[in-house]
Amino acid sequence: MRRTIALVAGTALVAAMLPAAAGAESKYDPGPSGADRATLALGGQVAAKAPAGKAPTGVNPYLGLVPDPTTIDYAAWKQAAEKQSAVREQKRALRQAAAASPILVDEDEPDGTQGSNDSTAIAQPVPGFGTRAKQNPRARILGSLDNETVSRTTLTPNTEDDGAIPLARDTGIQASRNGITTSGTIGDGPHGSAAGDTGDFDFYKLTITQVGETLRADIDTPVGLLDSMLALYDADGEEVAFNDDSGGFDSLLTYTFTEAGDYYLAVTGYNVLPADPFDPASGDGAASEGAYNLLVDVARADLDFYAVQLRKGDVLGTSVTGGAATITLYDTAGREVHGSSQDLTFIYPPSSPLPGGGNAVSEHVADEDGLHYVAVSNGSGAYDITVEAYRPNLEGDKVTQTIFIDFNGQRLNTAIFGGPGVVTLSPFRAFLGRWGLTTADENALIDRIVAEVTENLKQDLIASGLNDKFRLKILNSRDHADPFGQVNVSRLIVGGTIAESGVNTIGIAQSIDPGNFDTQESALILLDVLSGPADDDASLNFYITPASDKIAFISQAVGNVVSHEAGHFFGNWHVDQFNDTLNLMDQGGNFPLLYGVGPDGVGGTADDPDVDFGEDEFNPSEGFTGIEDTKGRLATVLTR
Repeated sequence: MRRTIALVAGTALVAAMLPAAAGAESKYDPGPSGADRATLALGGQVAAKAPAGKAPTGVNPYLGLVPDPTTIDYAAWKQAAEKQSAVREQKRALRQAAAASPILVDEDEPDGTQGSNDSTAIAQPVPGFGTRAKQNPRARILGSLDNETVSRTTLTPNTEDDGAIPLARDTGIQASRNGITTSGTIGDGPHGSAAGDTGDFDFYKLTITQVGETLRADIDTPVGLLDSMLALYDADGEEVAFNDDSGGFDSLLTYTFTEAGDYYLAVTGYNVLPADPFDPASGDGAASEGAYNLLVDVARADLDFYAVQLRKGDVLGTSVTGGAATITLYDTAGREVHGSSQDLTFIYPPSSPLPGGGNAVSEHVADEDGLHYVAVSNGSGAYDITVEAYRPNLEGDKVTQTIFIDFNGQRLNTAIFGGPGVVTLSPFRAFLGRWGLTTADENALIDRIVAEVTENLKQDLIASGLNDKFRLKILNSRDHADPFGQVNVSRLIVGGTIAESGVNTIGIAQSIDPGNFDTQESALILLDVLSGPADDDASLNFYITPASDKIAFISQAVGNVVSHEAGHFFGNWHVDQFNDTLNLMDQGGNFPLLYGVGPDGVGGTADDPDVDFGEDEFNPSEGFTGIEDTKGRLATVLTR
């Protein structure tokens, strides 16, 4: 069932996703429906969820450039990631057993208090930490999160109809350090499955008087039938925060208020929210239903910051156990560069030394010298932080990293991508006719694809000036013998289909590798979707008209997809494909941006933009927060 987003938020988001106004004859189509795109843009899920504990199906969405993100069961993938990452950390810990003991740091802030290390400006230093001579690149930090004590009132179970902002039940929360507990049932209202069948919502009103207070809304489903969702609206009906799953199918929403005023917390079942939060009948169909218990607290939450000295190129890895659920990294300017409430380290290559395990794991590649900051939050009680820093893997290596673009087809074991095993992939030339081209066009296409990849992965990074020791060699199967299997050679195979590979994707890399600790990996760029029918917006044919320069557009788009997969090799995660920032690490679902289609909606025309690596927000569906510098990460790890 499709989830519907509030009209105010949804309309604004969808408008931001579209390119500049296209002419009347433009073929541009936004792909997923506006409501589905808005759901994904807020970090929600559209696909049906597998039962708790069941292994996910389909392609790994963190590694794959998916044709349709509305089909991805992120909830199942996150559950699987927790289990696989815990196993990975056990193996890493055994390998690290002989490493030097870490610096031990105790939090200076007295127990039961706040305010002495709650920002980057007053972060507690970690002396002696670093990757220079006579410094220790490992630290262990022990501290405690001490939130304000909350006085809670127990309310009677909710009564209907409370399915919209004007009907919201007043919690009585009007000051700091107040909270309530109550219970209710999704489905017992006049719009549940037994009645109106548009979807039942329970709204709760709270009044915020002090900026900086934090809401913590926690759903518990005692019977386990309700797959809950929580959404927070301001007085104008704009959705300002959302949570679906947090440790199973129950929801936990935290939000720090930046403005005072009335707010409205909505409880609902997966997968429906009101199109209009002022109208209790504006859902698009009753969904998951059942009883729930609700705890709502408003208080000033504790968060603790620690300052670590890094130098350009340092690869920082952190994890936290105990009473903190979130760990966040900040750069020298105090900007959030990686916030995490999860552990996705299963996606690192086995050779990566970066830490995992615990409640949350974060990492960052420093692109300048100076103090960086590690913060923990979202919890209560004692915590234990692991902080480790490493130099880029190739620093000091005499052999330059090479990427080999293979257009010849290949026989390989696709199990490394979640595929069935050893398969044979068709060569690049087998797909030319699907674009209306012939074998006579192959050389021109290869020339321009290689040139596009070279610009994206080499020329732009050199021009950035971020690393005067930047090194990368780019070879291809037409002009060079296959070097795969040699030291520091990774390959990108351009050819094959979903059916041949057994992997339902456009592209997929073997790992995400901050620091480039595994220099011999593989990636696939499959061509059946890219050369598919013109009624699919993931196909390049969707954007080709008689006005198109086919060779220019196809080579640009394929080169961008190749660059995207190489970006994973060197540590880049997906970024938000539904904002208006062009970035080569955009996830699938908004293909005009990744392919470089201009405002006219036609590929291969004069208004097509140059898509590059750069700064963008992390992909909301994949669970990280902050700004990822996809250019800086590559420039600093590809070095000698």
